[in-house]
Amino acid sequence: MTQPCFATHEVFNQSPPFEDVDLFTADRPLVEAVKANGGAAAEQELSAFGKHWGSAAMAERGRVANENTPKLRTFDSKGNRRDQVEFHPAYHELMAHSAHAGVHNSTWTADGKPAGGAAEVIRAAKFYIAAQVETGHLCPITMTRASVAALALQPDLLSRVMPVLSTTSYDPAFAPWREKRGMTLGMGMTEKQGGTDVRANMSRAARDGNAYRITGHKWFMSAPMCDAFLVLAQAEGGLTCFFMPRFAPDGSVNAIQFQRLKDKLGNRSNASSEVEFVGAYAEAVGEEGKGIRTIIQMVQLTRQDCAIASVGLMRSGLAHALHHARHRSVFQKHLADQPLMQAVLSDMALHVEASVALVMRLCRAFDRTPHDPAEAAHMRLLTPAIKYWICKSAPGFLYEAMECLGGNGYVEEGILARHYRESPVNAIWEGSGNVMCLDVLRALSREPEAAMAVLQALAAETKGLSGAGEAIAFIDKTFRRADGERVARLAVERLALLAAAAALNGVSPRHAELFGATRLATNHASMYGAVELESGDVRGLLERALP
Repeated sequence: MTQPCFATHEVFNQSPPFEDVDLFTADRPLVEAVKANGGAAAEQELSAFGKHWGSAAMAERGRVANENTPKLRTFDSKGNRRDQVEFHPAYHELMAHSAHAGVHNSTWTADGKPAGGAAEVIRAAKFYIAAQVETGHLCPITMTRASVAALALQPDLLSRVMPVLSTTSYDPAFAPWREKRGMTLGMGMTEKQGGTDVRANMSRAARDGNAYRITGHKWFMSAPMCDAFLVLAQAEGGLTCFFMPRFAPDGSVNAIQFQRLKDKLGNRSNASSEVEFVGAYAEAVGEEGKGIRTIIQMVQLTRQDCAIASVGLMRSGLAHALHHARHRSVFQKHLADQPLMQAVLSDMALHVEASVALVMRLCRAFDRTPHDPAEAAHMRLLTPAIKYWICKSAPGFLYEAMECLGGNGYVEEGILARHYRESPVNAIWEGSGNVMCLDVLRALSREPEAAMAVLQALAAETKGLSGAGEAIAFIDKTFRRADGERVARLAVERLALLAAAAALNGVSPRHAELFGATRLATNHASMYGAVELESGDVRGLLERALP
């Protein structure tokens, strides 16, 4: 008997998967921003990284790692406390590929000194590319890299840790860090009674010989399978930073008891935990009572990565939207040829291009900070402003990218729904928007002359751009107001936009002028595409975004 055929359609007018692409060379704004900030010599290295991370295999690892979320195994089969987190193999593979490329340590020498040259710029390009594929695993990568800045205040500890941390091996074994081929570090700062206000921490550290025993809790402790953590606790001399390993020196599992894993909106491949310390072994990092000063060395670097990751997410959203629009036809024309869609995509492309230029310029400041006071001032004033603007713009941008794909963008089979859920964490983690604005005000009050020099440099770098002069005047006037905190968001956003225009002017002056005209000379409309760009500029932006 002949079986009926129920096939009623064939699949056409759909875009092919956006994979097996070189995520570096296909991104002309990135290539030019890396070159403009000293990283031209690494183009081959970055292209190889871009091809690898742009492969279908890496995209699949990212999907699987997020669909198979971490699980907490509190006890073993015999009832022994273990507090292990179990990950899907795809997560470990992502970690291994990032570690192999040095994304977790390449800005440091083997003895924990700044690597110099364009190490920050080159590493940032890799971080930005990896974020387009899978962002969750980058949390421990970020913290590991940033922890070296804090550990530097405890040279004896740094000298013991660096031989393991400085390798390009990833070792997921649950074992003491001294016995491993490579290691990762996490951090635990936040407690129930005070997130931003870490001085309200109630965890207590009691001396135990040359070490300490910590009793208390952390409401958020990220990446609980890291080999050690930097945590804050109250010692006799005040709030202090501590190095807390997963295993005590005698080889026993340290008294770090995970209560549960957080059920998060995004960042689902990565584990975040609530934890109790029950006399956990730890070593001091820096002086007692100087915990904030110690940990802030790490925080600046994690904030930098928040901004880089957010630009990577937006770049991926733009690339997927543009790729889809070039293959999808509606009303007898490709979507990418429809005037309204061109207006949306080119406006989005301009936003990403400015953001890429901005973070790469910031990374150049990080590279030069150790030997250039002007660059150090640039880094201190602009890191919180850049994190504020870039990270807070990502969710809305990614929504727009999803809409470019219509229903295809909204379903979980595609990557944009995951990107959208991922995007808010970078604005929330390491200081929310208000905290970033307060940090800009703090930098202005502590170093007014250095901050004014940064503004003067931005004025020189944006001279002649539409709206730049007015922006400088507005920023200067607003920051001098007695009620400056009340209007800080206005001034900080304007400062970030001005810095973006300056950075873009060093890469693509024509697009810097477009950015100034649409963002500085007037308030940018709340919807992408609600600007008027010349057809030649539209074509140029889209061709640069994705050839």
